[in-house]
Amino acid sequence: MPNYIFASGAIVALAATALPAQDAAALSIVAPPDKIVIEVATVNGSGCREGTAAVAVAPDNTAFTVTYSDYLASVGPKADPTGFRKNCQLSLIVHVPQGFTYAIASADYRGFAYLNPGATSVQKASYYFQGSAQTAAKTHPFRGPYNDNWQASDETEVAALVWAPCGERRNFNVNTELRVSAGTSDPNKTSFMTMDSTDGEINTVYRLAWKTCPTGA
Repeated sequence: MPNYIFASGAIVALAATALPAQDAAALSIVAPPDKIVIEVATVNGSGCREGTAAVAVAPDNTAFTVTYSDYLASVGPKADPTGFRKNCQLSLIVHVPQGFTYAIASADYRGFAYLNPGATSVQKASYYFQGSAQTAAKTHPFRGPYNDNWQASDETEVAALVWAPCGERRNFNVNTELRVSAGTSDPNKTSFMTMDSTDGEINTVYRLAWKTCPTGA
């Protein structure tokens, strides 16, 4: 059964003071009172097995959050041979008010990593709309020794935003990946990277930009 998340309309102001006037005007708008509905079409991957990922929409329509509870990649003597890479593909159907479209302006990722000296890891994310050739991809590398929380942010310039096609309903896809390599580290020691936390929950936040569609779209 599909999952549905609802949020009410609100004023959207996306760093308007830092944008050119024409871009600020396009992105600082009042959304109509209609609700945004995000339908989770599919959640697939070794990092987000069934029941371990949840999606929620911010009350002001400016963001949605994905919460993971079992997203961990590891290498070492007791690690699964395929456990060095974990991924999650999230496919969302975003129902937006008529006359509006949206894009992902930024995303914040958080987790914890323990990397022995010589080990490395990578957090990667890509974003695209179903049927579109435009794909935005970002990669964040980490290097041991590392034993701390980590955070990675993907920012998109206004001119480079990939907008949902006006008047069409296309799934929005987010592909994320964690990859850990032992490198030159001691093969008898374990290194890992996780997109969760000790309490079993960590939030990945995606912030939305809005603009009006051409008349008739």
